[in-house]
Amino acid sequence: MILFVECARLQRLPVVNFAAGGVATPADASLMMQLGADGVFVGSGIFKSEEPEAMAKAIVQAVHNFDNPTTLSAGLQGAWSSHEGT
Repeated sequence: MILFVECARLQRLPVVNFAAGGVATPADASLMMQLGADGVFVGSGIFKSEEPEAMAKAIVQAVHNFDNPTTLSAGLQGAWSSHEGT
């Protein structure tokens, strides 16, 4: 009965939806959040970038601001130039 109440409260199952694999850019991470993921894992998109620290920061900002287009676009400036591709 407790699970039923929790599902009704959340309007979904009480499990984490974690996106990983193929998420390589801030745009990818933002899209996963917009589609309903609770979190994302980005590995090669950061490690293969020319500036891993800048890419990691841009991805974190994309995840935090996925629902705010103005902040999102401002935070992504420069991130694309450091992305080599996967």
